[in-house]
Formats: sequence, C-alpha cells, structure tokens
Amino acid sequence: MSAGSGSGQSGQEEHGFDNRMVPVMREAVFTVQMVLFRLLKEDLAGRCPDWPDQERAWLAGAVVNNLFGTEPADSRVREFARSHRERIEEEIRGLATRFADMIPHLTDALRMQTICDNQEGIHSIGSLLIARDVGLLDEERVLPMPSTFMLAVRRLAGEHGLIERNRSQGM
Repeated sequence: MSAGSGSGQSGQEEHGFDNRMVPVMREAVFTVQMVLFRLLKEDLAGRCPDWPDQERAWLAGAVVNNLFGTEPADSRVREFARSHRERIEEEIRGLATRFADMIPHLTDALRMQTICDNQEGIHSIGSLLIARDVGLLDEERVLPMPSTFMLAVRRLAGEHGLIERNRSQGM
C-alpha cells in the first residue's frame, strides 16, 4: 500500500519492503540477469562455435528471459525463442551445473523480482517454481535485506566487469 492509502504504513508493505525501493531492486535484478547473459554467451561460444554470434546472443537472452519470465520486445527475438523452445529449455536445465556459483545470486534475484512484482500487483511465482525445478533456487538460503542484496550484486557486477570495482573494498 502506498502512503496515501490510509494504511498508516508510510509506503511500506507488511513485509517491510518500501515501494520506493522497487526501481532500485529491479535494477539490481537486471544486473544479475546481465551477468548471467554474459556468462551464457561466453559458454555458448565455446559449446556452439558453429552458431552465428547473433543467434548465440539470442539463445542466451531467451534463456535469461525465460528464467525470469520476461517477454522480449523485439519480434525477431520472440520468433527465435518460439522456434528454439526445446533448446532453451535444455539450456535452462543445464544452468545449475554450468553456473553453480551463480545459484545464490539467481536465488536472491528471482526472489527480489517476485517481491517487486508483488508490490506492483503482478503474480510471478512461476519463475521461482521453474528455478526450483531446475536446481537454481536454494530454498534454504535466507532472503537478504535489500541493502545486502544490492551490495552483493554490486560485487558480482564488479567481478564480471560491468562496473568498476571499488579499490577500497575488502581493505
């Protein structure tokens, strides 16, 4: 509920998640998606050298989109995803094995996305169920506080060259 709804909660839901945090949290979720996309593209380049670069990028994007329940805006990408459905599902099933070190980040990002979606009236639990089914959801993992999640994502982005690493970190 928002601050003006008469709830007296000043923009916070009962779980303590401030509606003003939704855009910031979505940006952090997007960053995790970008890291996974880059890792997938690199992995596919090694495993599918005969595929054109554009199609490998579309496949990586389709895997990330499918995992996070995102519909691509580009009609060519949507058509590619429709015509390669089985391959996308195969790639999703292999993520936990090929990118085991990403499971904590994916678990947190998918949970945060679900919370953000819930704040906006969107029911996206399907992404969590898919992740659980393919071994990408660590159900024992404690949901981090938003600030802890954002710090972890910032470190991840730095490790993968998406942002400059803070030289003072860890000192």
